Amino acid sequence: MDDIDRQIVALLRQDARRSFQSIGLRVSLSAPAVKRRVDRLEADGVIRGYTSRVDPVRFGWTTHAIVALFCEGRMPAHEVREAVERHPEVESAYTVAGEASAVVHVRARDTAHLEETLERIRDHPGVTRTQTQIVLSTLFERPFEA
Repeated sequence: MDDIDRQIVALLRQDARRSFQSIGLRVSLSAPAVKRRVDRLEADGVIRGYTSRVDPVRFGWTTHAIVALFCEGRMPAHEVREAVERHPEVESAYTVAGEASAVVHVRARDTAHLEETLERIRDHPGVTRTQTQIVLSTLFERPFEA
């Protein structure tokens, strides 16, 4: 990856719908040259896909929490993943060092929905308990910038 590739990725991160022509004007390349670079970045796995950023609050999912997940013994990461990935309320999950086995970001419509989600997660074999911190406000979220 060179500086032009980094600029292209940064521009696509700002707006994934930006045209190759528009990007080319910013990085001094033709649209076909930008397309070739984007194709290569996709093939190399640098660009893994494109998505829409949706505001969960607009869909009525106004509650979110950070949940520490505690599991029996040394539950392998793939089993921890199985415990949480099937729940649409789980936005992200990470294995962590420390007492907890994982940390999970959960979004829900309200606290009743959050409680029901946590109960479903705790029902998974090997999950012993959760420790939940409800988010009161989001100060900022910083997406990765290349």
